[in-house]
Amino acid sequence: MNPVDQVVSSVGVNGLTAILVSLACVVLSWLALQNLKLDLFIRHPKSPQGKLLHLLLAIVLGRFVAAFIMDYWQYTQMLKYMF
Repeated sequence: MNPVDQVVSSVGVNGLTAILVSLACVVLSWLALQNLKLDLFIRHPKSPQGKLLHLLLAIVLGRFVAAFIMDYWQYTQMLKYMF
């Protein structure tokens, strides 16, 4: 296999992995936020605005968790160059 093809394939796999990890983290954040009592912070948590806030919180939290996981994975991949 050509080295350029290997790089292109590696970039593609990394991109797909990042997408899947991000989506999984958003879903996990959504599930975790189901136990959050939003009625303490907003008037009508069952309203469309309350559900939108819930979704946005899940996306933000999921993004941070996914970034942490992907950074951690990248750091572990760099360890092989230490030895």
